[in-house]
Amino acid sequence: MSRLLEGRVAIVTGAGRGIGRAHALELARHGAKVVVNDYGVTLAGEDSQDTPAHDVVAEIGDMGGEAVVNGADVADFEAAEAMVQLAVEAFGGLDILVNNAGFVRDRMLVNTSEEEWDSVIRVHLKGHFAPLRHAGAYWRAEAKAGRQRAARVINTSSGAGLQGSVGQATYSAAKAGIAGLTLVAAQEMGRYGVTVNAIAPVARTRMTEGAFDTSGMALPEDNSPIVAWLASEEAGDITGRVIEIDGSQLTVESGWRHAASNDRGQRWAADEVGPALRDLLDRSPAPEPVYGA
Repeated sequence: MSRLLEGRVAIVTGAGRGIGRAHALELARHGAKVVVNDYGVTLAGEDSQDTPAHDVVAEIGDMGGEAVVNGADVADFEAAEAMVQLAVEAFGGLDILVNNAGFVRDRMLVNTSEEEWDSVIRVHLKGHFAPLRHAGAYWRAEAKAGRQRAARVINTSSGAGLQGSVGQATYSAAKAGIAGLTLVAAQEMGRYGVTVNAIAPVARTRMTEGAFDTSGMALPEDNSPIVAWLASEEAGDITGRVIEIDGSQLTVESGWRHAASNDRGQRWAADEVGPALRDLLDRSPAPEPVYGA
């Protein structure tokens, strides 16, 4: 195994199980010191007595690496700040933030409760914002003090957020928001030496099992090598990108782009919009099908 990340310090959120656990182990194998964050909740976001983060830290120790446990709720603004401070105090700095934590409460839109909407949006979207905000403030302070770090952020979007997924309106909205957040953060934080990218992973995890046939899906660890590389100093020229990883296949997502347009030069009349818009749609690429449609 290479030492691609030798001497670098990482936070991985939601790292007790599944894809997050795989990320933490992969980063450690490449030499990173890891803050293993896991709030210890069930798939539906309910409190659990399990402490899987301790097991991941033990695994990293067994391979000769260094790691510490963090049990913060990533969507708690102050707890997210303390998580960043833990990395600095335990390992002397922070170079890598992998935002991965999340859960699902799948429901058709008309059956979705307000509580379900709020909880999923909170853990995914605010749970990306809060750690990113505090890590970004740390990296800005480092840059201003003449200690600019080759900092890397890898967020976690999803095909559900990029193409949509029937029965996952809330999750899709959150993951689409993460893709948008990635683009803006990449532009704003580049001046401090920070790159910000997102992956859209496909894997057989407790989040996907039971929802549909997962027998042919990739394993969680199949998504982690790209995270390790994006977290390295070698990846400094790549930022503001969303990349899908599905087993052996990497796909760069192109996202929303301006397609055909028609500038009338004055305010449109309502009865003129239909023919003009139909012409534009005929000359524009059709959207990719929504998953499950």
